[in-house]
Amino acid sequence: MPNDSDGRTDGARFLADVVLTCDEGFSTIERGAVDVGADGRIAWVGPAADAPATDTPVINVGGLLMPGLVNTHAHTPMTLVRGAGDGLPLMAWLTDVMWPREGRLRPDDVWWGMTLGVVEMLRSGVTTTCEMYAYEQAVTDAAREAGIRLVMCPGVMSVVHADQSGSVAGRIDDIARFHAAEHDPDGRVTVGFAPHSAYDLGVEACAEIAAAARERDTLLHIHLAETRTEGDALSAAHGGASVPQLLADAGVLEGRVLAAHSVWLDDADLDIYESTGVAVAHCPVSNMKLGSGAARVPEMLERGITVSLATDGPGSNDDLDLWEEIKIASLLARVTALDPTLMSAQQVISMATRSGAEALGLHTGVLEAGRWADMIRLDIDDVAFVPVTSPQELIAHVAWSGGSRHVTDVWVGGERVVAGQVCLTVDEARARFEVQHRAQRLAEESGT
Repeated sequence: MPNDSDGRTDGARFLADVVLTCDEGFSTIERGAVDVGADGRIAWVGPAADAPATDTPVINVGGLLMPGLVNTHAHTPMTLVRGAGDGLPLMAWLTDVMWPREGRLRPDDVWWGMTLGVVEMLRSGVTTTCEMYAYEQAVTDAAREAGIRLVMCPGVMSVVHADQSGSVAGRIDDIARFHAAEHDPDGRVTVGFAPHSAYDLGVEACAEIAAAARERDTLLHIHLAETRTEGDALSAAHGGASVPQLLADAGVLEGRVLAAHSVWLDDADLDIYESTGVAVAHCPVSNMKLGSGAARVPEMLERGITVSLATDGPGSNDDLDLWEEIKIASLLARVTALDPTLMSAQQVISMATRSGAEALGLHTGVLEAGRWADMIRLDIDDVAFVPVTSPQELIAHVAWSGGSRHVTDVWVGGERVVAGQVCLTVDEARARFEVQHRAQRLAEESGT
């Protein structure tokens, strides 16, 4: 593929056996074409026979082209603690294993943990990740070098970032400076704010952080209603109101808000999400592994709430393969409700593409003119895609029998970052070595 030294396309027309656009009509184009401009954005999509004249190279990739997947909630540097604390409930898992190890992290550890995780994501077709983590500069530098699209939401936690009076003003100032330096909507990095949770920080601190995010018209990303009892003490201290209600009353849910998990919501809480426009990062595999519960996703979708898909961190999933979320999100909803009609293949694929982009405020997630050329190629010359007697069957195969093993090539903003299932931007063997040895040190130092 023609490109310059950094791998960015000089503009090209891609021909595929099938183009799955993931637009609202879920257009499936046989023998389709996608024109990508030198700016990394899509210029035209449609049947190859109808394509306008072009003087750019024409590249026949075959297979199926579709938008890259969007992972809307991750703590990717936790590749360094993958598998630790298995079998513990959430709070014990955090306080007894995760936080003791993470408390010994250095910026270079985080850089390598993020780098290895990006390899895993890119090779599985994830072209955008929303990260909630500290050491934001290391995370951003690693993501930028590896070539993935990043929404960096620097985390705020009381044990790390609150002063003796409980104020997080210093951390807010740090994130504001980071936002000013790194937020680039025309590039691959955008920056939000991420209070860990109301149960950790309290409502007042969350409100201060939310105000800083609104002032910059940027994303506020927060853990909310992940487990049944996490908000009990906070609710009891405020007359029994639910945590979503407390946050809404404090103005936290105004502006652009993405709530991770959102498992334990009652009807009144769903009313709040619907009226305030809160989007959800649904993490079914992590929720199942930690025994947190099953979110009311079908009801959210019926209300018009934007629901996206996410892996959560590799400490609680334990992989970063969003294809698992695509399949399991629907199956979990169906088995919980005893209703096989819930959450169609189109809906769950959309949650991993178009809805993910909407939740993050990004112009990607759909193959259409003007959007970023974040694309993946699937090998559909495989037993998992046989038979196909209609476009609807092909879409079903993508959701139910397809997976990361079928992703062969990946482009982010027109730059090819995976070719033939090999990540072109990272020395994977070095990354594996670094993470293994650094993870061993963290385990030994923490005694966990």
